[in-house]
Amino acid sequence: MPAFEHIEDVTEWLEPLDYAAFWKAVGPYQLVLQDRAFCDAQIARREVEQDLVLDVLKGMARTELTQIFRLKHRIWHPPGAPH
Repeated sequence: MPAFEHIEDVTEWLEPLDYAAFWKAVGPYQLVLQDRAFCDAQIARREVEQDLVLDVLKGMARTELTQIFRLKHRIWHPPGAPH
């Protein structure tokens, strides 16, 4: 499991995941997300596009992981600026 220091770390981790990879990656965290069977059924009935479901799930996962790990945004320092 990756170590997250900032919210952006979670976002960067989630970004490349497709639908199947997403469920596998977040499984160990036992997040309270929409039920996968419900999501699968909506997609199968063509009620919602898979990409939209995945975008929403990633947002939910990012929010929950941010809360669990008490993450803050990464502070960007311009090159040469004092920290």
